[in-house]
Amino acid sequence: MEREYMDYDVVIVGAGPAGLSAACRLKQVNAELSIVVVEKGSEVGAHILSGAVFEPTALNELFPDWKAQGAPLNTEVKNDNIYVFNKARGFKIPSLFAPKTMHNKGNYIVSLGNLCRWLAEQAENLGVEIFPGFSVADILYAEDGRVLGVITGDMGVGPDGEHKDAYMPGMELRGKYTLFSEGCRGHLGKLLIEKFSLDRDSESQHYGLGIKELWSIPPEKHEEGLVMHSAGWPLNESSSSGGGFLYHMDNNQVAVGLITDLSYSNPYVSPFDEFQRYKHHPVISQYLEGGERISYGARALVKGGLQSQPKMTFPGGILIGDNAGTLNFAKIKGIHCAMKSGMIAAESVAAAISSGCEHDELTSYTEAYKESWAYKELYQQRNFGPAQHKWGNILGSAYAFIDINIFNGQLPWTLKDPKPDHAQLKPITESTKIDYPKPDNKLSFDKLTSVFLSNTNHEEAQPCHLKLKNPDTPISHNLPLFDEPAQRYCPAGVYEVIEQGDGSKHFQINAQNCVHCKTCDIKDPTQNIVWVCPEGSGGPNYPNM
Repeated sequence: MEREYMDYDVVIVGAGPAGLSAACRLKQVNAELSIVVVEKGSEVGAHILSGAVFEPTALNELFPDWKAQGAPLNTEVKNDNIYVFNKARGFKIPSLFAPKTMHNKGNYIVSLGNLCRWLAEQAENLGVEIFPGFSVADILYAEDGRVLGVITGDMGVGPDGEHKDAYMPGMELRGKYTLFSEGCRGHLGKLLIEKFSLDRDSESQHYGLGIKELWSIPPEKHEEGLVMHSAGWPLNESSSSGGGFLYHMDNNQVAVGLITDLSYSNPYVSPFDEFQRYKHHPVISQYLEGGERISYGARALVKGGLQSQPKMTFPGGILIGDNAGTLNFAKIKGIHCAMKSGMIAAESVAAAISSGCEHDELTSYTEAYKESWAYKELYQQRNFGPAQHKWGNILGSAYAFIDINIFNGQLPWTLKDPKPDHAQLKPITESTKIDYPKPDNKLSFDKLTSVFLSNTNHEEAQPCHLKLKNPDTPISHNLPLFDEPAQRYCPAGVYEVIEQGDGSKHFQINAQNCVHCKTCDIKDPTQNIVWVCPEGSGGPNYPNM
């Protein structure tokens, strides 16, 4: 169909740290470039969720005067504690024996959503156009396969595809180059990786599910600048891996969360319920008791490291940030690396445009990226994730101490981790059912109450954005083999198995609840669920996550 279009020098998909850093850097290099950033959230930051302890390395390069410009880095890390939990107590690890990547001196506890809002302000001051509330539905290709831009999603489409009275077709946003910074498991990134075989020479990507809450706690319990990380309980009871965190921010607030590696094998594992248990651990509950839960959210994170990174370039565009797997899991940090990947992409694109090139494959980016501190950092920690999967949190961390602290990540081998997360589940006949305690509504809560705090909302009269390749698979295959694990791996109560009046089972999708975490797209054992963008501005509306 004929669509309206707008031409730009550079189109950027996603107003996260990578995309906004790329936009700012492009304007710093060449103020005459026309740049647009398209963001599916209702505003910049609405869909942003991270721990987050922030390493300012890339920000120092992008805006050396960020303090004077009022960047929201208000809480510097003062104390850094690492624990191993059993059910009853926590054992503090002396910092001398922790992997040096876990040390946070000079870092800041931040709201990534607020940092992105600030970056958006800087981008707009530089002349970047930002369009929040617009999803990107598809990629615009030339006849020879080069990427020419993107197509925004149609608005006003009914559940069966019919055009409602308020129907408005999407628009083509054409660019000489397009940067894809959708974050972890971007749905356009998936299409590009498949079309251009970008993962041909890389291992399977690996993921974790991060669930986070903000709490306001009594002032006498608050220790501004305290960072706590933990491994062990409760995940070790289900033979899962991952870890928890508690960060003391400003204004008597703490961020508490649990990351569950999505490589777990027991289909009865519920990352949401593991997190509810986690808050009852005495080391954590001592801070939360008497406090008030303010916000809730969940987001998958990409943690495969260097071995799992796809090729990032293709004719007409670049994958940047978590869309390309730039997170440093040994640090449990990805913001600085995502920003740096966007800044390098901006410099490569600006140089290409200034030399008259359009829609080429920018091999210069690959060369510059491999020379950067971000790549070298990821090379240093390349064995951390595979060691955790191979030997578990405790022995894996012991290996990481030797590898990173003693040999500085230069051991002459690279561990492999080729089995994808969705292929890890064992049948229920080989698994132990987990009896999770009921929430007490003081420290632990149910899913629907939690989703309410995420301010999630979608236009109900629209096509379901959670697509099933085969509608029969959940009941005919996943239910008998795995007791349909979507009921448990989803942290928002999207998926249910409903018993009908005749005794038959029905797989129900409550798409209205979706917090856009992408876990279903990752963990479904047959890869039958495909997450696509709903109508623009749908999803969570995080205030400061």
